[in-house]
Amino acid sequence: MVTARHVVGADVQRRMYGGPLGSYIDEYAARMDAAGYCQWTKGLALRITADFSRWLYGRYLTAGDSSETQVDRFLSHRRRSNNIQDGHRAALMKMLSLLREKGVVQADDALPARTEREQIEKDFCRYSLQYRGLAASTVRYYMPFVGRFLAESFGAKAIQWESLNATHVTAYVRRHAREHSHSLAQMMVKALRTFLRYLHHQGLIKINLAICVPKVAQWSFVGLPSFLRADEVQLVLSHCDRQTAAGRRDYAIVLLLAHLGLRAGEVAALTLDEIGWEQGSFGVRNKGGQHTRVPLPEDVGQAIVEYLTTARPSCNDRHVFVRCIAPYRGYASTSISAFATQALARAQIGPPRTGAHVFRHALATEMLRQGATLSEIGQLLRHKHPDTTRIYAKVDLLALRELAMQWPGGAR
Repeated sequence: MVTARHVVGADVQRRMYGGPLGSYIDEYAARMDAAGYCQWTKGLALRITADFSRWLYGRYLTAGDSSETQVDRFLSHRRRSNNIQDGHRAALMKMLSLLREKGVVQADDALPARTEREQIEKDFCRYSLQYRGLAASTVRYYMPFVGRFLAESFGAKAIQWESLNATHVTAYVRRHAREHSHSLAQMMVKALRTFLRYLHHQGLIKINLAICVPKVAQWSFVGLPSFLRADEVQLVLSHCDRQTAAGRRDYAIVLLLAHLGLRAGEVAALTLDEIGWEQGSFGVRNKGGQHTRVPLPEDVGQAIVEYLTTARPSCNDRHVFVRCIAPYRGYASTSISAFATQALARAQIGPPRTGAHVFRHALATEMLRQGATLSEIGQLLRHKHPDTTRIYAKVDLLALRELAMQWPGGAR
């Protein structure tokens, strides 16, 4: 029995396999082993799952009746006797995920929607993922804007698509554009255009109202990119405590950001299979899905090797950088940015220079000062368009002062 080494006592083991979830206990335990959970966490999860299984059995419910609602009812039942701990719900949700994968219970997107508005949101979400090929993260950003647009357009009333017109669309954008930052306002209009195109494609509206969505004004090259000086980058690296596992991880990440100009998402997506140690290069999945081979400098390679051999947990996940605690899996790009911000804070380099992208700007700025051309910088940073690189022309302030004409009115 897989669970025998996690739970002591024949009576407890019998409870493990009792009830409708008993046949899934071994696979659940094996998955927790593969994820690297400690002995105590595995024991806690298996015990609460066994108790939930017996609770289902006592109410004449099957494994297929498992759901978040049943989990909440079970935990509410235990809460009345003060027999609940942190981690109980998370453990049961992992079992529920396993049951969904095996087709025992319906997946979330297969569950019937409760209202007409929820149904249209689900259909739009599925269409965006399966037919438009949008990233799941993009769709997650879109959905709150879509939901609010529907709520404000129809409220609690039945949806009448024929009543939707250009006035509704422009009024919605004008009403909410000032509430958001420029980037969020742009995300809002993108979400709205995508949703309105979907409605037109499905024949729910006769006119493609996406063309009525106003643009959010964006002035090119109005600001200077935030960047670090070369000595500040070295200061950040020197404050990574390489005596600890987290410090060796942060040191390798900052080197990738600062010496190669990788984006946070590119660092997060880096896998062991993409590193060619003999060739001295590695593959980068660029923004937009393109794949590029990038040279691996010796200092960056040594830092990655040090992390892999002394700090990275042993696990099946193929990402280079994985979580320090179970479940061992790769980081999201937001985590990489958070590590960069923490590294800046340790070096006492504070706002507004935070996040991973400031190191990318630092690399471009230093290359410009060393005499590199904008074309060379764009090639290293893997920019698709020259305009993206052109903003760095403004950071060489000394050269720009020589070009500036004297103000007719004198100094102000």
